[in-house]
Amino acid sequence: MAKVLVIVPFAFDETGLDNRRLQLDSVKFGPDIEFDFRGVKAGPAILDCYHDYILGDVALFEAALSAEEDGYDAVCIDTMSDSGMNAMCSYMDIPVIGPGRASYLMALMLGNRFSVVTQWDGWIPLYKKTAQEYGMTDRLASVRSINVMPDVENLLGGKEEVVFPKLVDCAMQCIEQDGAEVILLGSTTMHQAHGHMAENLPVPVINPGPLTYKLAECILGLGLTHSRKAYPKPSVPKPEMLHAMMDAAQKAGG
Repeated sequence: MAKVLVIVPFAFDETGLDNRRLQLDSVKFGPDIEFDFRGVKAGPAILDCYHDYILGDVALFEAALSAEEDGYDAVCIDTMSDSGMNAMCSYMDIPVIGPGRASYLMALMLGNRFSVVTQWDGWIPLYKKTAQEYGMTDRLASVRSINVMPDVENLLGGKEEVVFPKLVDCAMQCIEQDGAEVILLGSTTMHQAHGHMAENLPVPVINPGPLTYKLAECILGLGLTHSRKAYPKPSVPKPEMLHAMMDAAQKAGG
């Protein structure tokens, strides 16, 4: 049985984690894989600026440090920021999948240009940052937002009648005005809208969280992991320092 650890970028209780686990319901897996969800000890509030980006990198990296020791075969990151992904690949031998990079690359398997539809204006710089880092700026048709403040714990529950039509209208602008051939959901917090959007849009719609889960199953089935030429091991690893930092942050109510 393959085991995959999904790292959530917020310090949630079981209720918050359960809302993230619901993403598993939208994709089918073989019988020999299971997924566990783990929140960080402390971390960013909303991932809307460089202050939060660096907190997210440290928090998610620390949460994943013990994944191999805990018996996991792969790690998925539950945020389009791909927080901590590069550090995880450097430290661990098991595959690590970030939904930002995975979504961009999958979009290019389905079309030539893609747009990101997000919930909130505060997240727009994040997609431009990652698109630049991954060399995708020429394929990113646009980033558009409905500018509804996100609830990262309760997600879209109770807002469907208001939010879903806005997301469809926003995506249609990406398609008709910006030339998008594929639409990406801008956050795993938006996963509840995927079915409605897919039914009401004329192009493929990528749901980032479930994509990473299915890719984890695929990569493990192929016996692949990341390249050590791309992600060298640290000469002097310092997991104890990272654990001490995050333990202190958790104690301080971070």
